Amino acid sequence: MELLKAYLDYAVFGILGLMGFIALWITIERQLFFKKVQWQDFPHHEHLNLALTHNLTTLSTVGANAPYVGLLGTVLGILITFYDLGQGQSLDTAAIMLGLAIALKATAAGIAVAIPSIMAYNGLMRNVDVINAKFRAQIEQK
Repeated sequence: MELLKAYLDYAVFGILGLMGFIALWITIERQLFFKKVQWQDFPHHEHLNLALTHNLTTLSTVGANAPYVGLLGTVLGILITFYDLGQGQSLDTAAIMLGLAIALKATAAGIAVAIPSIMAYNGLMRNVDVINAKFRAQIEQK
């Protein structure tokens, strides 16, 4: 239990930090790709769509799962708080509230990673739709 207590914050925030970095990297990479993509060069609509949506599933997965990682950190933090209280002989309300408040920061961090990730995913999917529409319009004009 002491090992969990010592490294819980590092593990949870490390995982969330990695997830946030991946989401940011994918967002920047896709934006740069969308700016330089030549949709006229694709022979078929599905080839274009595959190129446009590359890595977007990963971005969506980060956004969908970051709150769960944060929630896991919160649950384990609460477990540690109750374990520590069970080991002591007195019931201190301040210690309980402090332990719970500290445990909740993991959920807040998970949500803080998830919201921008989902917003980026939705914005990038809008770009995919726009580029696909331009491609279809080009095909129909021929």
